[in-house]
Amino acid sequence: MNLSFPFLSLHQALAILRIGTALLFMAHAVTRIANGTIPRFAGFMTNLGFPEGLAVVWGITAVEIVAGTLLIVGYKTRYAASALFAIALGGVFLIHRHKGWFVGEHGSGGCEYSVSLMMALLVIAAADPTRLAKDKA
Repeated sequence: MNLSFPFLSLHQALAILRIGTALLFMAHAVTRIANGTIPRFAGFMTNLGFPEGLAVVWGITAVEIVAGTLLIVGYKTRYAASALFAIALGGVFLIHRHKGWFVGEHGSGGCEYSVSLMMALLVIAAADPTRLAKDKA
C-alpha cells in the first residue's frame, strides 16, 4: 500500500529537504563573502581562542559551499550532511547556547534554528541514499 503524501513522494520530499537545507548553509557562506563579514567573524573566533580565526572561518565557509553543493547534486550526501552537522553543532556550543533556545520573538540568537538544521541533516544522512540521491555512500 502506498501511503505517500497527496502530491509528493517520500523521495521527492527528501530531495526538497536535502536541497533546501543545502541552500540555507550556502546562503550563510555566500552572504559572509559578499558582505565582507569574514574578518569580523574571524576576530570573533580568535577571541574564542582559535589561533587562526581567519583560516577557521574560511574553512567553515568553504565547507558550507562545498558540502552544500554536494547535497544539491546528491553526491556523497552522508559525508556532506555530517560536515554541515559538525558546523551547526560547533555553532550551538560556541555561540548559540549562551543566547538561550529561541532565535526570535522570545529570544535573540538562540540555538533552535541550528538544532532544527541538525535534525534535518540527520534525516538526510540517515535516508537511504539509493532513493535520496545519486550516491550509495
